[in-house]
Amino acid sequence: MDVIVAADRIGLVKARRTLGVGGFPKDATLALVPTMGALHEGHRSLIRLARERADHVVVSVFVNPLQFGPDEDFSRYPRTFEVDLEICAAEGVSLVFAPSAGDMYPPDRQVGVSAGKMGTIVEGAFRPGHLDGVLTVVLKLFNLVQPDVAVFGQKDAQQLAMIRRMVADLDLPVSIVGAPTIREADGLALSSRNRYLSTHDRHMALALSRALFTGAGRRTPEEIRRAARAVLEGEPEIALDYLVLVDPATFAEVGEDYRGEAVLAVAARVGSTRLIDNVTVDLR
Repeated sequence: MDVIVAADRIGLVKARRTLGVGGFPKDATLALVPTMGALHEGHRSLIRLARERADHVVVSVFVNPLQFGPDEDFSRYPRTFEVDLEICAAEGVSLVFAPSAGDMYPPDRQVGVSAGKMGTIVEGAFRPGHLDGVLTVVLKLFNLVQPDVAVFGQKDAQQLAMIRRMVADLDLPVSIVGAPTIREADGLALSSRNRYLSTHDRHMALALSRALFTGAGRRTPEEIRRAARAVLEGEPEIALDYLVLVDPATFAEVGEDYRGEAVLAVAARVGSTRLIDNVTVDLR
């Protein structure tokens, strides 16, 4: 089936009718994969997982200005819409929702979503307001698309945790599915921002995943942090923002007596490119 493209709210409503959703009783089910475009193999994996969970997959393509800070890369963020459409068609996507910023946000917009305390720690401490912007756009997409299921990548682990928190706190009728991080053969986590990296920077960036997997091979929180940090301390060209071992539900740092799954997360600047990555660690 050809991909339906909806560029605004009215087009989205018409597309939903075409797909046979939203009726009474409701027939077909929808899975949403929110993206900012520049799709890669990681996004393909999200789409494939979404296809297992619903009759139709909707991919949103929207570079959300609310989640970029004033000195971040909003203006140069890669936009490859025609290629994105080809990928969506190849993966069996039913609908691509690609609104403009003007359609998503009225000029006098005042109300948004607050990420609360959890939105001010770890990633939120280095990107103030970022998670507020993420939750605001995700809530709007949920309201507009009305999916039964939404799929997000584990690479943005704090974002995934915050979206789960929002769904629970606001009683949203959507099931959240987390998908494993997809990596290159050498371990680098796939990201749309990887295309910013020079050959040298890309080689340097491998230290991030190397640090995570080195740390994950240790047994206690102290040993995990020390081993991971030692790898990055040997790479003076990497500007570290944070390296943390946190509770996956709250993103609070775990203590030495913590038992259960934890997330070892890193954010750093390699050249002019800021990258994030994480792995799950079992401390049971």
